[in-house]
Amino acid sequence: MDKKILWIGFSSLAVVIIAMVLTLLLTKPASFRGAAYGEPYPTAPDFELLDANGKPFRLSDQSGKIVLLFFGYTACPDVCPTTLAELNMALNAIPAKAESVQVVFVSVDPDRDTPPKAQEYAGRFNSSFIGLSGSQEELEKIWNDYGVFREIVQSESSMGYLVSHTARVTLIDADGNLRLSYSFDTPVKDIVNDLELLLK
Repeated sequence: MDKKILWIGFSSLAVVIIAMVLTLLLTKPASFRGAAYGEPYPTAPDFELLDANGKPFRLSDQSGKIVLLFFGYTACPDVCPTTLAELNMALNAIPAKAESVQVVFVSVDPDRDTPPKAQEYAGRFNSSFIGLSGSQEELEKIWNDYGVFREIVQSESSMGYLVSHTARVTLIDADGNLRLSYSFDTPVKDIVNDLELLLK
């Protein structure tokens, strides 16, 4: 009887161990879904622009927060409003941690976008979003640092011209490093997944 109980105990233990091993082997670890920068992660180029109130905004002052950086313009007919709306959805999906994420919108259309106009536009999507603009000279350096393509395209519409531009969101981690980037067609759930991983 004792041997039978012992055998049953060992058998049960073996089943538990096999189940644990299979779980470890078959369970895919959580991973980032955005396009990742290689390690060691490069430091995000710092920049300074005056905000809507005329006060200096420095990217480096956001240390400790995750920054979602997007370049666009307030007269954009489709890509920019869609992207900012999706970033708002991503923050709404993590309400308890949203304060640890800062969305920054930088204009690619300085001729039409003043700092107050950029802020007013970004704030329509979420009151915490920061909208920035500046002079052509100030912005060109930032565009170049982040590899942003920008081209004026003449249009017959009432807007006069459109701006063709890179439509990617860059994720800068809390240590100020370039970590991930997202193309225009990235599902919101993928951005949420990555934010949750970084905010653990």
